[in-house]
Amino acid sequence: MESVENKEGMNTTDNRFKQEIHSKVIRAGKRTYFFDVKSTRNDEYYLTITESKKKYTENGKFQYEKHKIFLYKEDFQKFSDSLDSIITYIHENQPETQVQEEKEEEVTVEETPPTKDYTNVDFEDI
Repeated sequence: MESVENKEGMNTTDNRFKQEIHSKVIRAGKRTYFFDVKSTRNDEYYLTITESKKKYTENGKFQYEKHKIFLYKEDFQKFSDSLDSIITYIHENQPETQVQEEKEEEVTVEETPPTKDYTNVDFEDI
């Protein structure tokens, strides 16, 4: 394997490990959402959206169930427009009692600094 230098000047031995550029964490009740900006082999940014939910097993232990979405720049505008449209629809059409309950649920947003850790992304699986 050849050595590749990342943006911090650090060498890595496998170019399948990509740098996490920027992250945002949203804690919403039992769920946590992670918005991570990463880079492809061609240094193009893409977004991963991960939903993490704590689940309890039959023996009482817990594990995290995770679901991921990979969003590439060619789809950003369509995704953003559709998300805005559907959120507007919900705000305009949802009964008032449910909207108030949602506002009461604690939601926190945290920005995390870029890390020097690498995430294994195998693009052949996508």
